[in-house]
Parts: sequence; structure tokens; C-alpha cells
Amino acid sequence: MDKPPRLLVVDDEPGVRLLLELLFKDEGFQVAVAANGLQAIQQVNAFQPDVVIMDVKMPLMDGLEALPHIKASSPTTKVIIVTAYLGAANEKELWERGASGFLLKPFDLEEIKAEVRRVMYLETQAYGT
Repeated sequence: MDKPPRLLVVDDEPGVRLLLELLFKDEGFQVAVAANGLQAIQQVNAFQPDVVIMDVKMPLMDGLEALPHIKASSPTTKVIIVTAYLGAANEKELWERGASGFLLKPFDLEEIKAEVRRVMYLETQAYGT
């Protein structure tokens, strides 16, 4: 039996973390959560997620700061950035730092599920399966 995919939700808003945790558990994922970029880096090392959904604006360490650390320690982990604050310069910076995708807040639940499926599909294509 295949192991379920692992997903890490990183957001400083407890309600967002809980909503996405429940949503993706219902979709068959193993889910872990973190409240900031520092916790995200620790969780990536401990939990080894396939996909990370991460906010940008967070205390202690924001998502843009955490992104290169996550990609350095786990290059195959796909990172989806969610933010309410994104300009063209920021979008370019996300790709340069290793993001696999991004969504603007507020997002629709079907939209975030589709984005997770999209980046996971890209991963399987990269391995030729």
C-alpha cells in the first residue's frame, strides 16, 4: 500500500492552519502544521513533507526568508506560497527562491486543492512516472 502524501501548513493564523489541516486530512494527506518560518524549517527536517503551503507574512521568520532554507534542506519538497501581498517583483522573487506555485489570499478551497494536485503532478513528471 502506498504511503499517503505529506503536507505541511505554515501560517500564523490558527484558523487557517486548522482549516487546511482538516481539508487535506479529508483528502488523504498526513498533515503537520507550523506557525512561522522557523517552525517550518524544523518541521520540514522532521516531517519531510512532499508539499508545503506557506504564508509570507509571519512573525519571527516570514515565508520568503524560510523558502530558501526549506529548499536547501529538502530540494524535492514543493512549496506553495499563499499571500495577500504580491506584486510582480515579489512573484519573480518567489520563483527564484524555489517556489513551485503561489495563490493569493483569500483563496478558494477548491483552488488550493487544485494547486496542491498540480505541484504534486509536476513532481511525478520530474521523476518520469
